[in-house]
Amino acid sequence: MAVPTDRDGTVTVQASSDGSVVVRQDRTPDHVVSVLFETGLEEWRRGWNGGIDRTPEREVVVVASDISRGTTAASPTRISPNRGLAYTVVGQDVGSDRLIGIVSEALAGFDSEEPHVFIDDFGPLATRRGVERAVEAVWDLARVTTDLGGSITIGYSLTSGAAPVLASLVGVADRVIGGDPETAAAVDRLRREDPTTFGYARRNWTEAQRGIESCTRNYPQAKQIHSSLSAPETTPRMLGATLSGLVTLDVLDTWGDTVGPTRYDLTEYDPSRMASVGVAFARAAETGVNTGPE
Repeated sequence: MAVPTDRDGTVTVQASSDGSVVVRQDRTPDHVVSVLFETGLEEWRRGWNGGIDRTPEREVVVVASDISRGTTAASPTRISPNRGLAYTVVGQDVGSDRLIGIVSEALAGFDSEEPHVFIDDFGPLATRRGVERAVEAVWDLARVTTDLGGSITIGYSLTSGAAPVLASLVGVADRVIGGDPETAAAVDRLRREDPTTFGYARRNWTEAQRGIESCTRNYPQAKQIHSSLSAPETTPRMLGATLSGLVTLDVLDTWGDTVGPTRYDLTEYDPSRMASVGVAFARAAETGVNTGPE
């Protein structure tokens, strides 16, 4: 899967740590395609009046959530001209090819306008379909959106089931916003108090995440976590420094009953906390923080 390149639009990940991600933050775009993996049609449409300045001039809604919530059955595209609305109900088992086709057709129908795509919410999709299939679907949506000159906001709930996808989402995003203020404060504290460890952790947290989640040992050393990686970009020492930072940030713990090299207690690994820390690191990278070793 290739990350979209040479694009006019932007890809934004809007993260939330409380399970209620809000992707509509700014001024309402005139032309919108909304892909709903978690929200029903009427609930979504009511949300335009919840602090947003107005409804879009034209909106195409693709309901890929549980079709029992607000709708009764899968349906072809329906149009409500007086509401500037076209919608289609495809249900949560819709295939990626069909979904991409519907979104592509909708975007093409906006002619020369600059449309915006909202995805609400990526978390349930990742939990239902698994990391690889869910990421592929969202990357394809990002690609087709930016290829047609649009921008996309991807809602992302920091649940344990969706946590492993964060590294891939950061890879496709131009910016990451939201997240947990407490976690952001903890990351900033690490930056101030231990800039060397912060530097390692900020650059290498995605590889540490993969290593932790692929390691089959409960109490491994850093070199054992490192050996579980394929084609690692870190050395065991670099990974050990990164893991030390993640311990400080309460992502995992150490196992204290040893006098040799540090062993990490992966039974205490918290994937939701890892996702929240990853969002904070992604945002730190966007601010141009350059602390610690290169």
